[in-house]
Amino acid sequence: MSSNDSPFRAEPTARDEAPQFVLPLVVHIEKAEPPARTDALETAARAVLVMLSDERSLGDGEWAQAMADWQDARIRKVVRRARGAEWRKASALPGITVTGSAAEVRVFPPVPLDGWPKELAKLQVSGTDLDDPELLPAPDRTAPVIWLNPQLDMSAGKSMAQTGHGAQLGWWELSDAERDAWRAAGFPLSVRTAAPGHWGELTASGLPVVHDAGFTEIAPGETVAVEGGSRFCPLPRGRRP
Repeated sequence: MSSNDSPFRAEPTARDEAPQFVLPLVVHIEKAEPPARTDALETAARAVLVMLSDERSLGDGEWAQAMADWQDARIRKVVRRARGAEWRKASALPGITVTGSAAEVRVFPPVPLDGWPKELAKLQVSGTDLDDPELLPAPDRTAPVIWLNPQLDMSAGKSMAQTGHGAQLGWWELSDAERDAWRAAGFPLSVRTAAPGHWGELTASGLPVVHDAGFTEIAPGETVAVEGGSRFCPLPRGRRP
């Protein structure tokens, strides 16, 4: 699927008439030891990629139909938080737990918009406000970089959903060989907030850009841009030599 046909857009499309599904993600946040914000954002992005590439999501896999139904409609993602017993109950459901430096995010097969499992439905959406305790290093430009719109003030949960969208757009831009290489490397990527001038360059360059529909927190508009790493996606599709 091309980013030109992306369901990450504010404009109404035929997809809005289809049954709507959501990809649930749960971030593990203990009060005493919350993960750093960027670690959580990068882990959420990788969790989406792990789900997209898992053999259970492909072909005749047990999650393949749910993944197909989800990708035929708006590509909704909702991030909720859990700790203690809540996290243990969520971890017992079918899904995949992805870890970062300290962050843990569990991603689950898509569910109908109004059909969440009770173990996940009771979890809170709000309250995923995280901080970066240290100054972030420059991103590794040999791997994809997901750039956040500097003009937006999004909660950590909303930002995690947006970085997941960005990772998915980047995935769609790759050939099968590039996907295999990225997966084999462990889906390296970085998430950073763009400087205002850089953001304008990114959105004008033809790179994949997520256009959020504005259902929660923010007005419809551009949220993240995806810059491909030289090892995996050196140029946006359509601009390759």
